[in-house]
Order: sequence, then C-alpha cells, then structure tokens
Amino acid sequence: MYSPTTRLFTVLELLQSHKQMSGSEIARRLEVDTRTVRRYIVMLQDMGIPVESERGPYGAYQLQRGFKLPPLMFTDAEAVALTLGLLTIRELKFPVDVAAVEGALAKTERVMPEKLLHQARSLQEAITFNTSLPPALFGNEFIAILSSAVRQRQQVRLRYQSFQGDETERAFDPYGIVFNEGYWYTAGYCHTRQDLRTFRLDRIIALEPLTQSFERPEHFDTLEHVLTSLAVMTGLEQVEVLVKTSLERARQVITADIGIVEETEQGVIFRRAAYQLEWVAHFLLFLDFPVTVLRPLELREMLRKIAVRADQMLEDGA
Repeated sequence: MYSPTTRLFTVLELLQSHKQMSGSEIARRLEVDTRTVRRYIVMLQDMGIPVESERGPYGAYQLQRGFKLPPLMFTDAEAVALTLGLLTIRELKFPVDVAAVEGALAKTERVMPEKLLHQARSLQEAITFNTSLPPALFGNEFIAILSSAVRQRQQVRLRYQSFQGDETERAFDPYGIVFNEGYWYTAGYCHTRQDLRTFRLDRIIALEPLTQSFERPEHFDTLEHVLTSLAVMTGLEQVEVLVKTSLERARQVITADIGIVEETEQGVIFRRAAYQLEWVAHFLLFLDFPVTVLRPLELREMLRKIAVRADQMLEDGA
C-alpha cells in the first residue's frame, strides 16, 4: 500500500524523468484522481521545489528549467518492483539482450543498501518461472523503432511476410504495441490497404522510420483492436454459433479476445476465425445457455465425438 509520502516523492521522480507530464497521466500512473495530484504539486511547491504548471484542459506540470535533485534512494517497494520487473522481462523472453538485463540488475544491486540487496537476491533465488512461450524471433531494434514511431506519431515502412508466406511492403502508421500470449503485435493504419491492420512483429522482415507524420485517433484502443483482429482473422473460415441468450449476456461471457458477438435476423451470433477448434468446442460446452453450431462442419463433428466419448465414460462407469 502506498503512503502519501511515497506518492509525493514518486511525483517528484516522474517530473524529473519527463520533460512535461499532464495531471491525468500522473494520476493514471499513481492510481489516484487529478485533485490528489494537484494537492501533491502544491506540497512540492511549498517545499521550495519549483514545479511549474500550465492551466487548461491540456495543462501539464514540469520542473523549472535546469532544476535537478540528486537521485533518491530506492524504497523497499521500489526495489522489489524493479527486481521483479527485470526478472520477468528476462524469463518471458522479451526482445531485450539478456546481457542488458543482467547489467541492469547488477547496477541496481550496486547502489542498494544491505537490507534491500538481501531482498533483491532473495527474489532472484526463490522465484521460479514456469512458462512455455515461443521464442522472440525478431531483434529488439524493431521494438525500439516502433515505440519511438508510436510516441512521435511517425510513419514507418515495413516489409511483412503473411501467414501464407506472401511478402509485401507498405507504409504504416503505428498506433501502439501489444504483447499477447507470447507474441508481439502492432496495430495501426495501413496505407496499402487503406484500413486498420494488425501485424505480428516476428513476421516483419524489415522496418524503417519515415519522415511523414500522422494523427492517431483519440479513442483508439490498441489492445482491443489486436484481440478482435486475432479472433476474426481474415483468410480463414469462420466459426458461427447461434447463442440463445441476450446480446448483453453473450458479450459478458464472450469477450473480444474470444470472438465477436452481434445481433442478426437469426438471433445473437458468435463469430471467430476457425482455428483452435478443440478449444472452441470445450468453451461452448461450458456456456450456461443453449447454443447451436452453424459452421464449420469440423466443429460440429468434433462436438459429436466429444459427446460419444462422454457417453462411453458413463457406460463404463455403470
């Protein structure tokens, strides 16, 4: 649990690390409201720290030009968070040089007092990760180029190999990056298709920044778009299931990463790309409302086989 004092010093650290930050962004990072942020800013100003503010809906806070404080010591919670973060990056095989992670851990430990050093070492020795993730098959320079392009609203050119093996080159406006179930994705506007598209980073062959800038849609949700794109991938046959419940109830159970749900003349239909059909079959069996599988035939046949096996289990048990 954060104390007000810890949050106050965290605000100061954020202002020292960024040229300028909005009150809403600080509030989001600290999980407080903007009124609380304003109170912290006043407290810092009362302590003689020159925090300047810009008023208005797009107002922001910044430290007076040239003002710097010496680095503050890590708190116990910060040391734990930093160590766990670096360990997770290493074990989840993020596209970062392992030597860079080890170097960061070593440098962090070098400035820790004895108590925090013992805690950091204990975390490293005690925690075991059990993950089965695909290896990162692309260089960390792709992450660096894309994240910079996202932040600066800068167009990129990418050469991409599709799932079918076709290679294309296109201009692309990256709106964000998503790490989902072991794979990295970027979503944004593709100028070749003149529409929103999602690309998997390990299928990008070449990537370079361009000079053209772009405007990102204000309310674009990168994660939601990527999950929806994966659920309804183009080029694959579609699963169609009639779900016999209300649209609201169906959307509560069938989330965007599973598929899309919409009202039609037939009733409420659940759609997704026809892959991982065994998982889809088991998912449908656990729904607490009736469903009818319209297509594909492979899914219908799979459910028949599951029903036969279940019936055989009951006969053997008798």
